[in-house]
Amino acid sequence: MNTKEITDTYELAVYPKRDIVLVRGKGSRLYDDKGREYIDCASNIGVSNIGHGNEAVAKAIYEQYLKLGNCYSMLYNPVRAELAQRLVNTAPKGLNRVFFCNSGTEAIEGALKFARATTGRKEFIAAVRGFHGRTMGALAATWGPEYQKPFMPMLEGLKHVPYNDYEKLNQAVDDNVAAILLETVQGEGGIRVGDKEYFQKVRMLCDSKDMLLIIDEVQTGFGRTGTMFACEQFVTPDILCLAKALAGGIPMGAVLCTDRISVPVKSHGSTFGGNPTACAAALASIEVIEKEGLVERAKTLGAYFLEQLKSIKSRKIREVRGLGLMLGIELKEKAGQYVQQIMEKGVIVLLSGVNVIRLLPPLVISREEIDSVIIVLREVFED
Repeated sequence: MNTKEITDTYELAVYPKRDIVLVRGKGSRLYDDKGREYIDCASNIGVSNIGHGNEAVAKAIYEQYLKLGNCYSMLYNPVRAELAQRLVNTAPKGLNRVFFCNSGTEAIEGALKFARATTGRKEFIAAVRGFHGRTMGALAATWGPEYQKPFMPMLEGLKHVPYNDYEKLNQAVDDNVAAILLETVQGEGGIRVGDKEYFQKVRMLCDSKDMLLIIDEVQTGFGRTGTMFACEQFVTPDILCLAKALAGGIPMGAVLCTDRISVPVKSHGSTFGGNPTACAAALASIEVIEKEGLVERAKTLGAYFLEQLKSIKSRKIREVRGLGLMLGIELKEKAGQYVQQIMEKGVIVLLSGVNVIRLLPPLVISREEIDSVIIVLREVFED
């Protein structure tokens, strides 16, 4: 059997598959089993910010694994300690503590638990079209019956209000709300960019009602939006959830929080969270982002990419929007067929909802590669 047949035979069919077998990647390029080259505008859903096959990260992983691959967090470890310090020094001021886990959904689970433990309250407010993960707590915060219906009933205490609508959010607040959970840019929800004034009002509301503000930066973190963390352009949260691009492609998540957050000893944990191998990868990845100026690169190239996308003349396109190298093309019809057409022309993109094409290229993408992507998009969409 070939790769596709083996996969279809033995893997649980929870993912819709595309007709492609990827075997190699370097920088912003991917290669399939037939040797065909693609420009990557997906980054493994925002994971590969530093590109594919980065040698500095590979070296860090190799050396650390031979030295000490795993070390449970009940024991001290210098690599974990160094990463905790690095993240705190890199994050917005006031986020002074770190909890390490393995993924974005685990980071959200931790944040929800920490908020309940700290406030003694049980309820949360999240946004319509928000996506926060697929484990049971995070799934309750995620909006949409397509995600929730097979797994009902959901965790109680989650309310959803329209995104960027302060009045509706304010009306949903009561004395039992522990925290408000929001994305600065809704990734799965259509690349919808938050309004700065809205976020600042939410911050003041949380302060006045003694609630916590949780910001989900699982997809926007580590330079994607033109700042190291997107919240730097909006507001400082009490809890910041990170994952995806944190460790250069190695599974890792983290929850950063203020000194206000208080969680009883032994009430939460993660066997693999903060393992030295992942920590070494994260330290190397952050070093690459900083040394290669990828944050500023995302800001500059993102503005250029957005400008070029807006220049495409097509009656199929309703709107183009984004922040940094996190871009969306909203169509007037379902986008699935176009994702396939674009891939057949040598560019890999993502869906975001039903009618939005999402572009999340590695931050190392070149202007010339962006121009090549634009040529393909013009071929597909222009009238």
